[in-house]
Amino acid sequence: MGTVGQSSDHMFWFQEKITAMSREASARCRHRMRFGAGLLSSLLLALFSTACNRASSVKDAQAQGPPSIPVKIETVQLVPIRDATEYVATLKSRDSAIIMPQVEGHITEIRVHSGDRISPGTVLMQIDPTKQLATVNTQENNRAAQEANLKWAQQQYDRISALAAAGVDSKQDLDQARTALDNARAQLQALGAQVEEQQVQLHYYRVTALTAGVVGDIPVRVGDRVTTSTILTTIDQPGTLEAYVYVPVERSPQLKINMPVEIVDSEGKVLADSRISFISPQVDDTTQSVLVKARIANNEDKLRNLQFVRARVVWGVRHGPVVPVLAVSRLSGQYFVFVAEDQGGKLVAHQKPLRVGNMVGNDYVVLEGINPGDKVIVSGIQYLVDGAPVVPQS
Repeated sequence: MGTVGQSSDHMFWFQEKITAMSREASARCRHRMRFGAGLLSSLLLALFSTACNRASSVKDAQAQGPPSIPVKIETVQLVPIRDATEYVATLKSRDSAIIMPQVEGHITEIRVHSGDRISPGTVLMQIDPTKQLATVNTQENNRAAQEANLKWAQQQYDRISALAAAGVDSKQDLDQARTALDNARAQLQALGAQVEEQQVQLHYYRVTALTAGVVGDIPVRVGDRVTTSTILTTIDQPGTLEAYVYVPVERSPQLKINMPVEIVDSEGKVLADSRISFISPQVDDTTQSVLVKARIANNEDKLRNLQFVRARVVWGVRHGPVVPVLAVSRLSGQYFVFVAEDQGGKLVAHQKPLRVGNMVGNDYVVLEGINPGDKVIVSGIQYLVDGAPVVPQS
């Protein structure tokens, strides 16, 4: 019995011990859970606070807007603009002569060189005159024979005239003698004219210069056979040139005598000033253009005969707006420019399309798109978009 009672007490004590240990473990677990929950709450509170601060900063930044871009601004003004158009022109000398032979034959001698300065009467070339000399000799012999015939006819007339006066010969014989004398005299005059003609023709075999000047290119050589259409050389006199300008027929009604014309180089520099001196009344049917001439005083010999140049015809002067080339951008063939406009007390860049004309110096002539007084942005346009805030840069 005693053994049974002791076993029951031990069992009770063991159960109480287990119960106490379970309570202690539960208490520790609840404490840990409360601590974890508090730590989690603190972390969540910190994250929420950070998110709120960031949202507040974003809202403040959005409220202030993007930063303004510093740019240079120029105000559009009206300036005098010349309405001018450039055309390709040809310069021709007013004192240039093309030397061509007046006879056919082989060249036997060339007495000048390209670039020689010559005076009137200078012998340029010699064409073989052998055949022509023979012709002249033949004509002179014929004239000498006719002079003998004329002398015989004169003697016959004198003899018959004396006999007729004495009543020996009839008046009919006298008339026939007079007619023969007249025919012989006429034939002698004709042969004399032919001799003179052939002698003049003989002079053409020696090619001479009619004017003073500079010998141009000589495309022929000794031994070449030339005809009356062969160009032997040219003789140019330094001095006045004429610009031959072909203006499209659409603009011909605007052409007027004394209208300014400028000869310019490839960079637009003016080489010579002139005015229209001739307007053709006809239209070139192949190019549908009108020939215009302008005299050029080439005192410094900067220009050459048959030189291609650019002729600028000035139609008139008007006032219009211009914008710097640096301010203009091009996209798909369309020109654009940024204009600074006041929006709520701040300057904002707005992109506007343009229609531009010719260039005047470093500016485009504006035909349509902006008006005088507009504030055009001329720097930093590569960083701009439509609606971007800007601030003038000093």
